[in-house]
Amino acid sequence: MITAPADLKEVPAMSASEQVPATATGGDERVKPQTLFDRLMSRPEFASISGTVLIFALFGLFAGSSGMFAADGIINWSQVAAYLGILAIGACLLMIAGEFDLSIGSMIGFAGMMVAIPPIYFGWPVWLSILAAFAGSLALGWLNGYLVIKTRLPSFIVTLAFLFILRGLTLAFSVMFANRTIVSGIGDMAAQDWLASTLFVGHVGDGVFQWFADHGWISKLDDGRPLVAGLPKVIVWWAGLAVVAAFVLARTRIGNWIFAVGGDANAAKNVGVPVRRVKIGLFVFTAFCACLFATLQVCDIGSAAADRGLQKEFEAIIAAVIGGALLTGGYGSVVGACFGALIFGVVQIGISYTNINSDWFRVFLGLMLLIAVVFNNFIRRRVTESR
Repeated sequence: MITAPADLKEVPAMSASEQVPATATGGDERVKPQTLFDRLMSRPEFASISGTVLIFALFGLFAGSSGMFAADGIINWSQVAAYLGILAIGACLLMIAGEFDLSIGSMIGFAGMMVAIPPIYFGWPVWLSILAAFAGSLALGWLNGYLVIKTRLPSFIVTLAFLFILRGLTLAFSVMFANRTIVSGIGDMAAQDWLASTLFVGHVGDGVFQWFADHGWISKLDDGRPLVAGLPKVIVWWAGLAVVAAFVLARTRIGNWIFAVGGDANAAKNVGVPVRRVKIGLFVFTAFCACLFATLQVCDIGSAAADRGLQKEFEAIIAAVIGGALLTGGYGSVVGACFGALIFGVVQIGISYTNINSDWFRVFLGLMLLIAVVFNNFIRRRVTESR
């Protein structure tokens, strides 16, 4: 009979209590514990949300009794934030993919002329000029993206060229048709047009705001109408666009593609991500946001001007950076970009409710950009080192 060597004898089975995984007893050294603060710090929108809370606290302290947080004051700074927020959403997605579009400010002015000139000088219906403006803007966005992909030049250079081209065309067309830099008279025509009046003119929720006024929640005019007639449609557009864009970025395959392209375009291409289509599509979407901004502005103000959208490309990038987007791509948040735009709107309008000179607004904006870039760089290093 063969017997096993002494060193191969059966080892007694471990009891159930002794088989508890190391992680259950907190002894797995491969798993680094992460606190709630660490999880919050790793979120791209954390800085912008914290900044928003701080800004509201400061203006609540220094301008709380000035009417800034009354219904009309809230609508004022919300509208400014909404206009910029529409641009910031497009700029943020493009930045996450590792590209820039410096032409969106000039696109606003050019698209505004495409909306205003045909109805006034060619007799087009407003709805047709709006559709033509969107088609032209999307085509220019596609051209931007195509040139960036085809020439392999930095998007900064390509879109900088279009910044000057579109601004020059806007000025030339306005002088050619109106003999001045402003084309006016489109407001009444837009108010009577079925498409413009439905999607771009006026406000929504009239009955709700009247009910608020009847119950004393908001102020009334002498004739009994509410001081704020309704929610401006630009805010509705901003909210809807933000929800859709945030969902696409966080919950869909396209969102994964955007992050992958911004992180490493070559690696993304090697695993089957359609890098060219993603980048061109984002340039088209950014142009859509610029045209939407222009159409809402033209229908609201009733005119188009050659200097509309001036420096808006930089403000949109600032809002996206404050919201957590990295200049190097691969990281960012639509929610954060919206909070960045909200900070912009609150500060720009809130300064007028205080005794602070409005000239300091640009100084504050520059400081916010610098702080956001430093903070985002710090977060990127933390995330990289933790991996």
